[in-house]
Amino acid sequence: MAPLTLQSTQKMVSGYEIPVVGFGVYQTPPDVTEKVTLKALETGYRHVSVDSAKYYENEAQCVDAIRKSGVDRSQIFYTTKVPATHMSYEKAKEAIEASLADAAGIEYIDLVLLHAPYGGKEGRLGAWRALVEAQKTGKIRSIGVSNYGIHHLDELEEYINSGVGGQISVGQYEIHPWCTREDIVAWLKKRNVVVEAYSPLVQATRMKESILQRLVRKHNKSGAQILIRWSLQKGYVPLPKSVTESRIIENSQVFDFELTQEDMDTLKTSAYAPVCWDPARDSRL
Repeated sequence: MAPLTLQSTQKMVSGYEIPVVGFGVYQTPPDVTEKVTLKALETGYRHVSVDSAKYYENEAQCVDAIRKSGVDRSQIFYTTKVPATHMSYEKAKEAIEASLADAAGIEYIDLVLLHAPYGGKEGRLGAWRALVEAQKTGKIRSIGVSNYGIHHLDELEEYINSGVGGQISVGQYEIHPWCTREDIVAWLKKRNVVVEAYSPLVQATRMKESILQRLVRKHNKSGAQILIRWSLQKGYVPLPKSVTESRIIENSQVFDFELTQEDMDTLKTSAYAPVCWDPARDSRL
């Protein structure tokens, strides 16, 4: 197997390729988004705007950065989401149309995810149907879900198999050593769904943990680099976020070292401690 680089990809069930590291802009202010996204593209990231989403009101700035970057459109992977507030057939169509309007300058959207399993069963399934219809137009290439629990995934799979169609290309979740979601990962991997890991740096809340600091000293790498490398070696697509140029660069420099099996074992914890919301385990949904 060829060594990984920032431009390496995984193949999705849709047939398209997704770069193995993404650049997330979750909650990045609109007036900063274009600048940092341009910096990421200049650094060599080719998987950007992964967490842009209409909800964060920075889609247009991400698209502007892609358009202005000078990088060939075919080399850039752009993702957005149907927000949790739009989980029904009609509202999802509305959100998709708005995202496509923002993306007009870059021709198509590589991936659209349903942001969370809200809206009840009817809403969730209706939103999926809207995605499937949009994908058939060719303006959206791949579709998937984010924050879906096992029961939501089972429900969706049954709906897909009933005839509505579509394929789950990507499942996106908060995943790191303190929130591994091994049951969901197993479900996804069994079906060749790409697993994306958002908040792979645990929002910097675990950087002083002794198990992480031992590996920082051993490899002479930052805690962020260790965590991104952990995610890559688990077969995930990590989505590190930063608005600091030096860290944007640092987070891309994870291909010149490898964690041993002992290192990976060191990062095994029994914790289930997400730092973000957790719809996947919300019993009310």
